[in-house]
Amino acid sequence: MPLSQFAPDQYDILFAEKCSTLRDRFAQVTALAPACFASAPEGFRMRCEFRMWHEGDALHYVMFDPKDKKTPVVIESFPIAHQSIQAVMPTLRDMLSKSTILRHKLFQIEFLASQKGELLITLIYHRALDEEWQAQAEKVADDLGVHLIGRSRKQRIVLTQSHVDETLRVNGREYHYEQPEQAFTQPNSGVNESMIGWAQTQADQFGGDLLELYCGIGNFTFPLARCFDRVLATEVSKVATNAAHNNRERNQTDNVEFARLSAEEMSQALAGAREFRRLSSLHQPLTSLALNTLLVDPPRAGLDPQTCTLAQQFERIIYISCNPTTLLRDLEQLSQSHRCSSWAIFDQFPYTPHVECGIILQRKARHD
Repeated sequence: MPLSQFAPDQYDILFAEKCSTLRDRFAQVTALAPACFASAPEGFRMRCEFRMWHEGDALHYVMFDPKDKKTPVVIESFPIAHQSIQAVMPTLRDMLSKSTILRHKLFQIEFLASQKGELLITLIYHRALDEEWQAQAEKVADDLGVHLIGRSRKQRIVLTQSHVDETLRVNGREYHYEQPEQAFTQPNSGVNESMIGWAQTQADQFGGDLLELYCGIGNFTFPLARCFDRVLATEVSKVATNAAHNNRERNQTDNVEFARLSAEEMSQALAGAREFRRLSSLHQPLTSLALNTLLVDPPRAGLDPQTCTLAQQFERIIYISCNPTTLLRDLEQLSQSHRCSSWAIFDQFPYTPHVECGIILQRKARHD
């Protein structure tokens, strides 16, 4: 997001315009008015990454305009970031600048924060890291009170731990998450809580069993588990799947099982086209589940054709999307068998055209 677009005093107007535009785009799908969930106007972003620009012994945080990827834009402050990130950025930069070992071939810095201010910083290098680097990095981590990781090609050094501990409050209850450095997490925790709360409220009367695809670390899984008898959640990332297992213990949820499968592989398994050993560890066979609701939260590319066809077999679909264009594309097919019963707009990405949407699809009755 170009910081020139940052205008907290205009946020309400900008968000209203975004909602109006989306409502017009979705008019072909539904005449229902969306529920609109705003963001905090600043300090909302929990994940940030910056390229590091070397100027003599000095370091600068920089970003690049997508239209000009050769000219760095120096970032002196970053008011959309969580306060813990904003507070540590200048001090960290100065500490790294003063150390020949720590600044040498430093390429990028990534920040991951929790709402309580716990902070994980990853330093990415174009060189191998040695014991001298680790000794100086440990001092930086200790002085700043942060977790720190060093990464370079085929190398990863973890100081203390490789995750932050996040707590999300959803509809009056707290849910606890291990959020690892190398797994996707929602960038805007406040809006994420609204998004999960909306989905949970929609699913509260569904019952039966839930299949969740693209479950990640279990962001939706545990709050929605209370709405269903059993949940089977799948995710292709090994790091995210391991965190999901840990998060099941943190949330003391006993009706959820995880399988490390892609959406395409799960479609093949349900169709009986392939058998997967990764499903053999389920406490109950796949065929015993009464899977009548499907939850999908795919990447920006949306659903692949096979998964879109699979979705049409379910009584209900909860579709969370970070890309309205691919969502509308998928709805062209899904609307043949389902109708929209509710939808919502979540401003995960203020001051940009990007937005998150949620839509509930119910199977059409024969007379529809």
